[in-house]
Amino acid sequence: MIRFIAVAVLFWTIWAGALFAQSPENILVIEIEGQANGRVEIELLPDVAPEHVARIKRLAREGYYNNIAFHRVIGGFMAQTGDVKFGKRETFLPRYAGQGGSIYPDLRAEFSDLSFQTGVVGMARGQDEDSANSQFFITLGDASFLDGAYTIFGRVIEGMNVVSNIKFNETIQEIRAASQAGRQHANGAVGTPDFMTRVFVKADE
Repeated sequence: MIRFIAVAVLFWTIWAGALFAQSPENILVIEIEGQANGRVEIELLPDVAPEHVARIKRLAREGYYNNIAFHRVIGGFMAQTGDVKFGKRETFLPRYAGQGGSIYPDLRAEFSDLSFQTGVVGMARGQDEDSANSQFFITLGDASFLDGAYTIFGRVIEGMNVVSNIKFNETIQEIRAASQAGRQHANGAVGTPDFMTRVFVKADE
């Protein structure tokens, strides 16, 4: 009887977690075009980073993320996007991409105990830990060295194969080798990038 109850509780926990994860209000959908083509779904984590999730949903609902470049992509590490000022398709300038943000103020960090494993989505920022604004990145591999230093607000639940195909010019190994040898590298900058053509909250679909 005790074993049955334990199994029932475990089943309920898994089922309830899956039900929450599938809430359309907490799923961000990204349609990608370029070398990678397809649809990506990201489970947002409002219990972990409520202010960051609210910002992402607001920018998506106001259309700011449509036609924005994956301006910095490092193979085996991460794909960064969300520069709504300098990352627009129609005015894209590689020289400035990555330096812009939204019309809204920067966010205070919401660090957690979650780890940057493959498919985790984190907020990009400057040297100030409270400088996240609109840019975010999706990890392409184990990036646990970022744990506790960047806010995690989501994770890919569908379309990781699409994310893995986003165009990049350099791998993390190539960048590390160049740095150790004193050679110049682009630090992941992509001159002719893939784009997020449409970004929306699934509840609005």
